[in-house]
Amino acid sequence: MAHTPALKERLPLITKILYGGGDFGFAMTDSMIGVLFAIYLADVVGLNPALAAVSVFIGRTADYVNDPIMGYISDRTRSRWGRRRPFILFGIIPYALSFALMWWIPPISSQMGLAVYYGAAYFLYDTCATFVYMPYYALTPELSQDYDERTSLTSIRMVFSIIGTMLAFTLPLAIIGTMRPQNASRISIVGAAMGILAALPLVLTFFGVRERPEYLQQSQPGLKDSLRAALKNRPFLYTMGIFLFTWAALEVVQAMLLFFLKYRMGLEEESDMIFAVLFVAALLSLPFWNWLSGRTDKRLSYIAGMLFMSAILVALIFSLPEWGLPVVLTLAVLAGVGFGAVQVLPWAILPDSIEWDELQTGQRHEGVFYSLVTLLRKIAASLSVPVLLLMLGWTGYIPNAAIQPPSAILGIRLLTGPYPAVLLLVGVVIASRYPLTRQRFAQVRQELAKRRQAIWDQQLNEGHR
Repeated sequence: MAHTPALKERLPLITKILYGGGDFGFAMTDSMIGVLFAIYLADVVGLNPALAAVSVFIGRTADYVNDPIMGYISDRTRSRWGRRRPFILFGIIPYALSFALMWWIPPISSQMGLAVYYGAAYFLYDTCATFVYMPYYALTPELSQDYDERTSLTSIRMVFSIIGTMLAFTLPLAIIGTMRPQNASRISIVGAAMGILAALPLVLTFFGVRERPEYLQQSQPGLKDSLRAALKNRPFLYTMGIFLFTWAALEVVQAMLLFFLKYRMGLEEESDMIFAVLFVAALLSLPFWNWLSGRTDKRLSYIAGMLFMSAILVALIFSLPEWGLPVVLTLAVLAGVGFGAVQVLPWAILPDSIEWDELQTGQRHEGVFYSLVTLLRKIAASLSVPVLLLMLGWTGYIPNAAIQPPSAILGIRLLTGPYPAVLLLVGVVIASRYPLTRQRFAQVRQELAKRRQAIWDQQLNEGHR
């Protein structure tokens, strides 16, 4: 009997959980950097905002080349553990240690020396993290080829991602208290503990997830071929645009939110509660976005989510300190619903372009494709966060001042709300032209199934000779 590849497949729930749990750590460490690192450098270390901007920029940009190289290496790796899993196992310890170094204040007195240290520490962390998360993300299209099952897999991964993000926004602040110089030792301890906590779930991912064996048998693509395939892949190019502007907006919001609560709303001590409410709302919204994607398609769901999130962000420009905690918590709930869409839908869109690539080239380049997308996040962070720090300096921002100049308050309001909203709207425009709908993807799957069936039949006939 001829073998017919199934067009509908289901992953065991335990596989989804063990895979998704790995993103807990990546989300936690990246979010802790996103929400605390800028204010840590400015208000705790005491770096001049301009030097802090240079430090972050150098740390991020120096790491640009790592993602494509790591993706290419994992695409070509052949081992008894698969293509991706060896990197997850052997990269865990360096990943945790390098994160801890970012939250330690070295015995350096000069501003320039501190800027160099934190730029180097950022680069080291990004390099070690790339070694682990790049192969991890590339596993998604290898675990399932089904359109809706990938959304389900990504949704479960985002459950862990949002839990990790929520912990990053709440637990450090609950332990540290306030981001002030006298709490520097607490921050160092928290940084080390969070690094260890982030690494532990990846052990379960390594032992609990298996790659599809047929991909190990495919030819090893060259780097030029992989990059050429990415540039010729129209759905992937649109996906890159979606990721770039979505992540740029997310990096801005993460970096500015604590400034906004501390200096505009006077709610720094309640920030852990506000963040907890936001992320619980995001967590509870994931089934809704998964359902909406199943009823329509991923592109339309993304557009709806980003429009909703943009409206909430624009509303922040009208915020008044006298609104008090109840109104801010209500806004946090609404923002959390939009944040759920930000987290799950771009990642659910991405794997479908892998099948488009295989149909066009006859090869799979998951590692390079995912590396280019994660590279976009580094570009977004390396540009947006330093720009924010520079803008804060230009507005007359004074670290730890009880009362900020009106120009600094206006800058904080604009950077927290309307600016990231505009970035999200650019992503919406790009998504409106995304070509790989549910129906077109089904056709791609069918064409690939026919091709694989022909290859199977040919191999079967050769085996009988």
